Amino acid sequence: MMNFSAWAIRNPVPPIMLFVMLVFAGLIDFNRLSVQNFPDIDVPTVTVSVTYPGATAAQLETEVTRKIEDSVANIGNVDHVSSSVNTGSSVTTIEFVLEKDINEAVDDVNDAVDKVRTDLPTDAEDPIVQRVSAVGGAVVTYAVTSTKMQDDELSWFVDHDISKAVLGIKGVGEVTRIGGIDREIGVEIDPLRLQAYGVTMSSLSQAMLSMQQDVPSGNSKIGGREQSIRTLGTVDTVDKLRSLYIPVGAGASVPLQSIATVTDGAAEQTQAAYLDGKPMVGFEVYRSRGESQIDIAKGVAESVKTLMAANPDIKIQLVNTTVTKIESSYHASMNVLYEGAFLAVIVVLLFLRDMRATAISAMALPLSILPTFAVMYWLGFTLNMVTLLSLSLVVGILVDDAIVEIENIVRHLRMGKTAKEAALEAADEIGMAVIATTFTLISVFLPTAFMGGITGKIFMQFGWTAALSIFFSLLVARLLTPMMAAYMLKPTHVERPDGFFMRHYLATVHWCLDHRRLTMLGTALFLVGSIFIATTMTVSFMPAQEQGQVAISIELPPGSKIDDTIATGQQTQQALHDVSGVKSIYFSIGSSSIRKSSMLVDLTPAEDRKVTEAQILKEIRARLRNIPGARFSVGNGASGEKITIVLAGDNSEKLEAAAQEVTNGMQAMPELSNVISSASLLSPEVVITPDFARAADMGVTSTAIGSAVRVATSGDYDQNVAKFNLPEQQLYIRLKMPLEARSDLNVLRQLRVPSRDGTVTIGSVADLGIDSAPVEIDRYDRDRNVTISAELGGASLGDMLKKVNALPIMKSLPPGVHTVQSGDVERMQELFGNFGMAMATALLCVLGVLVLLFKDIFQPVTIVSALPLSAGGALGFLVLCGYGFSMPTLIGLLMLMGIVTKNSILLVEYAIVAREQRGLTRLEALIDSCHKRATPILMTTIAMIAGMIPIAMGLEGDSSFRGPMAIAVIGGLLTSTLLSLIVVPVVYTYIDDFENFIRRLVGAKTHDPDMPMEPHHAE
Repeated sequence: MMNFSAWAIRNPVPPIMLFVMLVFAGLIDFNRLSVQNFPDIDVPTVTVSVTYPGATAAQLETEVTRKIEDSVANIGNVDHVSSSVNTGSSVTTIEFVLEKDINEAVDDVNDAVDKVRTDLPTDAEDPIVQRVSAVGGAVVTYAVTSTKMQDDELSWFVDHDISKAVLGIKGVGEVTRIGGIDREIGVEIDPLRLQAYGVTMSSLSQAMLSMQQDVPSGNSKIGGREQSIRTLGTVDTVDKLRSLYIPVGAGASVPLQSIATVTDGAAEQTQAAYLDGKPMVGFEVYRSRGESQIDIAKGVAESVKTLMAANPDIKIQLVNTTVTKIESSYHASMNVLYEGAFLAVIVVLLFLRDMRATAISAMALPLSILPTFAVMYWLGFTLNMVTLLSLSLVVGILVDDAIVEIENIVRHLRMGKTAKEAALEAADEIGMAVIATTFTLISVFLPTAFMGGITGKIFMQFGWTAALSIFFSLLVARLLTPMMAAYMLKPTHVERPDGFFMRHYLATVHWCLDHRRLTMLGTALFLVGSIFIATTMTVSFMPAQEQGQVAISIELPPGSKIDDTIATGQQTQQALHDVSGVKSIYFSIGSSSIRKSSMLVDLTPAEDRKVTEAQILKEIRARLRNIPGARFSVGNGASGEKITIVLAGDNSEKLEAAAQEVTNGMQAMPELSNVISSASLLSPEVVITPDFARAADMGVTSTAIGSAVRVATSGDYDQNVAKFNLPEQQLYIRLKMPLEARSDLNVLRQLRVPSRDGTVTIGSVADLGIDSAPVEIDRYDRDRNVTISAELGGASLGDMLKKVNALPIMKSLPPGVHTVQSGDVERMQELFGNFGMAMATALLCVLGVLVLLFKDIFQPVTIVSALPLSAGGALGFLVLCGYGFSMPTLIGLLMLMGIVTKNSILLVEYAIVAREQRGLTRLEALIDSCHKRATPILMTTIAMIAGMIPIAMGLEGDSSFRGPMAIAVIGGLLTSTLLSLIVVPVVYTYIDDFENFIRRLVGAKTHDPDMPMEPHHAE
């Protein structure tokens, strides 16, 4: 590749055509790239859902959940199995290793569930196995209102018309209704009349189902032609349903209206939604994997306009969207890219003071980035925070090779050479250094693309994007930069004398080389100081970021009614509506339980308010403390907000006792607030205990008792109830007793069940009483688990984790109880482990590249000796700016590895060339190397720092993530550049002395540092 420069200078058309095609492809594919917040992490995940109406969580755990967990645990490549068990439902989530094919995973889970299907309760509905296709939270949320429609009609409009229109949009994975009601035909049975006729609720429900349905009835051949036969047993009006005769035993039948009240109304309310205190019906749109939130939001907006135009009485209002933040982050990242590029070019102009040379250097930026967009599109990448972060990080690096090339060419021009001669000789002279620095940088970034786990999935695009752009910058530097310089630069015979900096710098290098021990002692003290700074830093996974929204979770005690949840939500809305910075409040119930609700507080833009998001959070927490009877959890679910401790074990008593001790210990920590434990809360329940002897005598079974009570209180299973057909909708005909009857134990005692000689009351064969049971059970890898979470409130996750782990109970957990890594704690440990491995791999790759290029195993050590010199500056600047150790800090340190190594290569490579090819002594070669390479090193370093300044200052968007990374890079560059310019030459001498020592041991020829080496030219 070193000879490519000469070939390009002599044959300029092919490289020009190559880059014209690459740039054209980049421009086209840039517009094709989807815009996302983060890359999709395609973890193969399958869920198994089982509905068993009326069953308690403990009953479901024993009869359903454990059987499914035991069966799916035998599938290969299962990573984790977790279950959430609530009253009436069990959901088991199976996460497979990343390499597992999702279709194969679904088939394997289906086979495993089929094996235990016959062991599940007969009354439970069939398990539903499905892959998790929708990802992330809702992309957009809309509120729907109407001047003509009732709530049930509006709800059906959302379920039918809106869902049908929106699901047809490319990329939409799911549409769910929020709030509203379900239309239903209610049949409220009079318990006294039911008792008078001696009819059971179960038989009445079965009679309704058998009569109210259309039945296929074979075929006939009337008139010589074949016809199908259908028995039409359904009625088409509610009045006809009221007049429908129902058998009541002993050959008698009565009209349904004589024993029940029939209404065309709404099912019992299980969900609700409010916007700024006003009821609403709305819908949420979720995306499929790999799809762009921005494209989906635009598609939904267009669909909404069409629907409103077709239905003038309908108003559809946007309530919440994630797209605004994504677009803001995207535009901020692009602006940072432009600003960094502009500042880097200005630095080149200030140093070279030549517009033509500056223009040639500046061309490296678009010519490196645009082809990268093309390859990103071909690889299936997207424009997200990770890829844009990668490009904004390397924007200063992309111009480095061109700067080195052009600075060397300009130096040769000032020797009186023609532009073509200067380009040929300078490109050949600097070729090895440019190739070495580029492949060193690629060796640093590329290992991050091969990290394991979730972190590896996120940073795969980061590593490849950086490596590709740096590789294209090498092509530009070796093909276009010398070629453009040869034809665009003008000869100059003005040799500039050394300035103030250069004279004093060379004097300092002389002094350091004369006082090597003092120099190394000072370096050692600097490194010790760096280590000390590192031990004082806080540790976290991710710094807390501005979200523009505040999410609040509200949980009421078990047994609470939906009216209680609505009242608490309205009270909360009223308490928060006048908080400074609050724009609107959206409140919804019913996503998981009627006693749980969520609230989304939308904030005014940061530039339009006088208070920070942290101050708003503090004010919200203070006001929530005044609302009794509910648990509140405040936060957006983003990293850096909470610490989560998970305990697991088989023995529920020991587990909950240990969890309570941990909770008490965390509550005593002043840094933590709102400590919440998921330890099973007890919910009141009615317990029916059969008298087995009397029940056996009368021929009454427990199944019959349970079925009668279930139908009377909740209605029969959906698949067992009669249906009422409308032109575009089918309604359930739900039989059950009135609410006041269901609330009376005496009425339940009088319910009749089938017996050997007819029917008997439940009270004659069973006792009814009040007890309690766990309302919710969480399981992880086939163990019960309890999650204790707390809001960090700005405290460091790493520091608080140390304090929690220092609690006495955490040091001596009961037998059978253990901790499970999850949440930010798990991600932080995975991140640090993977990044540590990636950095170690990068260091080995760098050494390997340097050994291969320099054909020497000793001087590469000199080059990497500059790496520790960057740590002190990076960590010191982070501490001064109030930042801790986190993911962006690691990214900054990783980047420093490449940049610092690059600077060392420029120094050492020229010193080697000066000794081997020009016959200089060691001291002369080092001084000459410092003299000729200090300027390009300073130019590239200052260009890099200039590119980081917009990020560090937070001039665009939220700097909470990018700020620490930029500060680490700037601090590390300042110290490592200044120190490496004087320390690396000293280290070179020690390594050279050591190499001579080894040569003497093996009897090889040594090189006297005070004598010039015999000049020779590399082949």
